[in-house]
Amino acid sequence: MTDEMMSLRALLEKSADADLLREMVGFAAQRLMELEVESLTGAAHGERSPDRINHHNGYRDLDWETRAGTIELPIPKLRKGSYLPAFLERRCRPPSAPAPSASARCRAAPTRSSYDDGPP
Repeated sequence: MTDEMMSLRALLEKSADADLLREMVGFAAQRLMELEVESLTGAAHGERSPDRINHHNGYRDLDWETRAGTIELPIPKLRKGSYLPAFLERRCRPPSAPAPSASARCRAAPTRSSYDDGPP
């Protein structure tokens, strides 16, 4: 117990608070993804099970922008279907030639004004 406390104290002294926070958030996100993927596949990664529904098929890298900074997440891929963690939002990419209302479509905001006579 004392050795663990000493190593934690040494880690805190060596790195900045933001780095430690990014590491902690990244670790928690990895564990959440592992649990979600285990429920989708019916077995843990590398585990053989007759109840298995799907299989892992590698990882894809994703840079997750947070308040603590950018966290590099390896997102698990599945052989059948796709997987995006529940805590991440889907990206909305505007068309190649952005129109004035492209950002409004991306946010699913109405593109026409609801005022008949103009703004109040």
